[in-house]
Amino acid sequence: MQDKLTLMIPGPTPVPETVLQAMARHPIGHRSGDFQKIVRRTTEQLQWLHQTKGHVLVITGSGTAAMEAAIVNTLSRGDKVLCGDNGKFGERWVKVAKAYGLNVEVIKAEWGQPLDPEAFRAALESDTAKEIRGVILTHSETSTGVINDLQAIAGHVKAHGTALTIADCVTSLGACDVPMDAWGVDVVGSGSQKGYMMPPGLSFVAMSERAWTAYERSDLPKFYLDLGKYRKAADDDSNPFTPAINLYFALEAALGMMQKEGLEAIFARHERHRRATQAAMKAIGLPLYAAEGHGSPAITAVAPEGIDAEALRKQVKERFDILLAGGQDHLKGKVFRIGHLGFVCDRDVLTAVAAIEATLQDLGLAKAPIGAGVAAAAAALAG
Repeated sequence: MQDKLTLMIPGPTPVPETVLQAMARHPIGHRSGDFQKIVRRTTEQLQWLHQTKGHVLVITGSGTAAMEAAIVNTLSRGDKVLCGDNGKFGERWVKVAKAYGLNVEVIKAEWGQPLDPEAFRAALESDTAKEIRGVILTHSETSTGVINDLQAIAGHVKAHGTALTIADCVTSLGACDVPMDAWGVDVVGSGSQKGYMMPPGLSFVAMSERAWTAYERSDLPKFYLDLGKYRKAADDDSNPFTPAINLYFALEAALGMMQKEGLEAIFARHERHRRATQAAMKAIGLPLYAAEGHGSPAITAVAPEGIDAEALRKQVKERFDILLAGGQDHLKGKVFRIGHLGFVCDRDVLTAVAAIEATLQDLGLAKAPIGAGVAAAAAALAG
């Protein structure tokens, strides 16, 4: 059926009608008083979401732009950094850091496993010369469905005294609690097409005072991503370059919806959907890829034994118009991922589970009675 596609991937995520309608407004001048009011309002909303009193800056670009900006604005060529790598996006930050001439020490965990906070603690405590300037990691590793212990790692970084915590929170912000100031996280990067319930196009960088101090010594090349320009403009309720005006309309509407729901309710909803999805997959007989107890509230990765994950995804898409995410790199064909991030409700989770069960039955691959997954999900949602 035309125009019936349901997104159950980690991004882009479904967009509410209210947000789509806001985007449909006629553009206004980005140097006008009316636009300044929107910048002022969304700045307050973004600080609320990040749980910070510091600057939260808006860049027209993807989440990768936010993280690259975080790196080039706080570090200098030759700086030593620790980079957590336990998935596709951890690998990306290693590549970005090396591209800018940083001295990268990788703290690695196998895909599907969380990063070990003790490995960071040991590396930081052994750095008696205080050479480590930054610790870069992904909070919610989208490729594997693993959530890393950002709070514990940030605590070890704070005890070090010199290094900054630079966190990719692209699929965790707006899905779980990330109290930036309380945890002492120095830089947080995120993107609009995830928990913000918007189309792609905007990215966000939140900076602590320690991060701005590091900015003053940073010598890495930057122009469009120079956050000093964005801070100066933000203080005047503006943007240094031509922003995506209609996405600002969407941002104001989406953050307004989030404020109405409330942070605790948002986090509880995502946790409920994580529990329901995991319970359903276990009931169906499909193993989870992420280590037990470390599943992300944004996405559940499933590793179906003896089943071509791509064939399953294709059938779910063709028959039910539900788009699931595939495995990345060496996990292609071995893993499929169910997104439950952003504008997702209980009905969406139950529908996706039912579609997976029906597809397994059609393919002759069902390992449990039809309805076992839906029943498990429904029980988890009710609980």
